[in-house]
Amino acid sequence: MEKLVILNDSDNVAIATTDLAAKDTVNVNDRQLNLLAAVPVGNKVALTDLAAGEPIVKFGQHIGTLTADVKAGQLVDEHNLSDAAEDDAESTSPAADLSKYLTKQTFMGYRRKSGKVGIRNDLFIVPTVGCITPLMDVMVQQFKAAHPDNGSFDNIILLKHPYGCSQLGEDFEQTRQILCDAALHPNAGGVLVFGLGCENNQMDGMKETIEKMAGIDPDRMKFLVAQEVKNEFATAQEMLEELNTAAANDHREPVPLSELKVGLQSVQPAAVSPLTADRLLGHLANVINANGGSTVLTGLPNLAAAEDELVKQSASQEAAADVQHVFGHMRDYYAEFDQQLVNEPSAKEQAKGITTAKELAVNTLQMAGDAAISGAISYGKKVSAAGLNVLEAPANDLIDSSAEAAADCQLVVVSTGVATPYASFVPSVKVAADSALAAKKQRWFDFDGGQALTKPFDELAKEFVDDIIAIASGKETSNEKAGLHGLAIFKIGVTE
Repeated sequence: MEKLVILNDSDNVAIATTDLAAKDTVNVNDRQLNLLAAVPVGNKVALTDLAAGEPIVKFGQHIGTLTADVKAGQLVDEHNLSDAAEDDAESTSPAADLSKYLTKQTFMGYRRKSGKVGIRNDLFIVPTVGCITPLMDVMVQQFKAAHPDNGSFDNIILLKHPYGCSQLGEDFEQTRQILCDAALHPNAGGVLVFGLGCENNQMDGMKETIEKMAGIDPDRMKFLVAQEVKNEFATAQEMLEELNTAAANDHREPVPLSELKVGLQSVQPAAVSPLTADRLLGHLANVINANGGSTVLTGLPNLAAAEDELVKQSASQEAAADVQHVFGHMRDYYAEFDQQLVNEPSAKEQAKGITTAKELAVNTLQMAGDAAISGAISYGKKVSAAGLNVLEAPANDLIDSSAEAAADCQLVVVSTGVATPYASFVPSVKVAADSALAAKKQRWFDFDGGQALTKPFDELAKEFVDDIIAIASGKETSNEKAGLHGLAIFKIGVTE
């Protein structure tokens, strides 16, 4: 394993892959570099003498400006680097040629009547309001008593949430939108929308919204209002049996990668994440985008410092305008609470080598690969453009992964430096940033990204892409094996 890695040919810093001691002499790109101070793993080391005012370049991007002279081998951190404004015109990379990522690979998916493709044949139970969610547990117990193997379905997923009542205006509309998004998700082979009857989020409104969005397939979507029937459990079982029968002959078929929509997410990255898990996600994004599929990147506060770069890297003027719109909308929301949208690195993140807000944004962007941005979509909207999309959501792992699922991503791939069991209502692939973490929490992780430090990257990247395709074709993720699913809706505004 190399102790120092240069991430881009134009970089003027190298990244430590392990803790390095002061006065060590380290080989980097066939040259000897004498370290002037201890360098913690993930931190940056100057490759040459640099003067105050010069830009620091990492991943080929300007991540900040030196506030003091540094010598070759010196640590570059918050003591000599700032987020000072600079002309970034030359730091924006042109859209890359992704032709080397073209493949003829397919996955085995479920082609729906709508034309969309699911990677699971799941049963979704969607409550219109939070107060009825305990009833759903009973419904599932009764259904599983008759169908211990889930019947025609791969998973039975309860989309529990606490909302649907006492909400006003945009907050209410946003909740309804996410629930309707979920009801129309292509991974669902059957959907029971379950309401109480007296809530804000009335069933008629749900039906109207779903009808406008895509139409209602009565064989695959049932609606039950508990207060309108004598025995909601008995009625629910009748409806679930009808859904089970309708899905009985569903089958997988070969589908090109152009039909795959993948959510990308970073959750509390480790110091080595840019070298391991993030890098694997970037490779995956290139493969999906090169083959006509869609990838979705979110967590706008973490990306906000690179908004100008995202605009410049948009594939069209329309896409650039959409990028500006979603950042502007989110910025206005934060401003209502006297908050800045741009996330600054915390002390914990600085210890991992992330010095500036721009560096935090650039690190996050690496997960998205090298494609130009095809589109930007507001919270609650569906992905329609092939290629890389930016989605409006607030950099919260629970909310972001649910937003990506609601946007029709069939799976979400998460790069993380911590163990977290959370999953949304689609398969959630956890990629560990280091091997020790992957070994410690094997039941929560799906792939050991830490192998990137010890294994040829091209070989590992192929294994990773093949594993994602296997998951898209039916291989269970760790969250599915454990029965862990969830939904988190972005709450805004007041409650009446």
